[in-house]
Amino acid sequence: MRDGTIGRAPPIDWRRRAPYALRERGSNRRPASGRVKRRGPVSDYFELHTWWSTILAAVTWSIIFGALVVIPFRRSPEAAQGWLLLFFFQPFAALVLFFFVGNARHPKWRQERIKSVPSLVKRASLEIPDAATDVASELEPKSRTAARLVTALGQLPCVAGNTVSLDADYDRVVDRIAGDIENARHHVHVMFYILHDDEAGNRMLSAMERAVRRGVKCRLLIDAVGSANDRNAIIRRLAGTGVEVHLILPLRFWNRATRADLRNHRKIVVVDGRIGWIGSQNMHRMEYEPNTFYREVMARVTGPVVLELQSVFIGDWYLETDEDLSSHDIMPPPADTEGEVRAQVLPSGPDHPDSRIDTLFTDLIHSATERVVLTTPYFIPNEALSLALRTAVAKGVQVTLFVTSTTKSVFIDQAQRSYYDELLSSGVELMLYRERFLHAKHLSIDADIAVIGSANMDRRSFELNSEVTLIVYDAGVVTQLRRIENDYRSKSRRLTAEEWAGRGFFTQLAENAMRLVSPLL
Repeated sequence: MRDGTIGRAPPIDWRRRAPYALRERGSNRRPASGRVKRRGPVSDYFELHTWWSTILAAVTWSIIFGALVVIPFRRSPEAAQGWLLLFFFQPFAALVLFFFVGNARHPKWRQERIKSVPSLVKRASLEIPDAATDVASELEPKSRTAARLVTALGQLPCVAGNTVSLDADYDRVVDRIAGDIENARHHVHVMFYILHDDEAGNRMLSAMERAVRRGVKCRLLIDAVGSANDRNAIIRRLAGTGVEVHLILPLRFWNRATRADLRNHRKIVVVDGRIGWIGSQNMHRMEYEPNTFYREVMARVTGPVVLELQSVFIGDWYLETDEDLSSHDIMPPPADTEGEVRAQVLPSGPDHPDSRIDTLFTDLIHSATERVVLTTPYFIPNEALSLALRTAVAKGVQVTLFVTSTTKSVFIDQAQRSYYDELLSSGVELMLYRERFLHAKHLSIDADIAVIGSANMDRRSFELNSEVTLIVYDAGVVTQLRRIENDYRSKSRRLTAEEWAGRGFFTQLAENAMRLVSPLL
């Protein structure tokens, strides 16, 4: 048509086609689409999410790369592997956990005090008569080498003139300890990881209270975490009685902070410097938990080796009180009527940083020529110990491992069982104790070396816990231990390689998963 409207496009309004950014600045131009593009909450969320995702990824990888630098430093390959795996899958949780329990060292204030402990223990041990200490050279070559290693690790020598009596009767041990305290004349020193004010604990505490009334000096150390259930009740009970009691490493997160995972796991009783007790048994009733009855082994000792137990107690008392108990009064010369057993004590743990109990276990197993019998409730070995057991079998040594059928932890059960396959395939005789919870911890080598103490076969005892171990070089004591081991055998079931191979796939998967983090348990 003449007016020219036919065939023409409608006029363009350029203000509606301007970019959104120009419009926001007040421009008269409009988006070309004819619509105003508005920012909404959804687009703001995605932009913010992208920004925080970038930051989170950067922090996550910084933590992982930082762990790669820090974790392997001064750690066993097994422990480093466990930590790095945890950092890779759960970096933030691993960082928090590592802050609290990642370093097997005490805070600085305690490290400074720990520096004095070896010299304190060494000085106290000098009270042992010279005639009793120069005996390592009299031992057989294998025992002589072991004795020199123990002395190098713990600074306490092999001493002669001792008696050692093993006792695996739980309630009788409680009665015998209480009886020895009843007969005390000068002092009683007691240290337990777990002490309860129940039937068993009451027998011992009552004996200490009566001893104080006779003029006997009684000192008691209990671990703040191990004895957490009854520690306050025990402190209230002993207040005003004259029994001096102190908690070991009470938890603090401020001034003079302490670590929750570094514990004193020792069990020591010293009466008048002449009678000592050492082993696996804590001071609580046999049924520690409902339907869980404990099986233990304790050693009652007399002679110069008691003064070595006394030296360890002196060091632990100093760590908690800053008081040096060393004196001739509590280190009396042994009686002439003691026995003929040669023995020595090895303290280990973060308070003795140069002493590693797993070093002794591994060396003793390598030295065996005929038989090794190992008993422990928790078996999570490091590679050196596992290799020593397999090597012993390859040399023709009969190796038997007694463990309890089930522990108190599903995680530890799975981690422990992950080592069964390689042990069984190598020829280790694996016996599952069924009657009670087998909490005893001991090792016998051939017919002449027995080891009894508080240490389990796991990283916690090797690196984190303060432990104490008695090493005895005597065929008679090994015979006592063999009788106890034979009783275990009558109440255990042998696990065969064929039976173990038949377990389900998901069971193996759980074991393998826990195997990876077993160094952290």
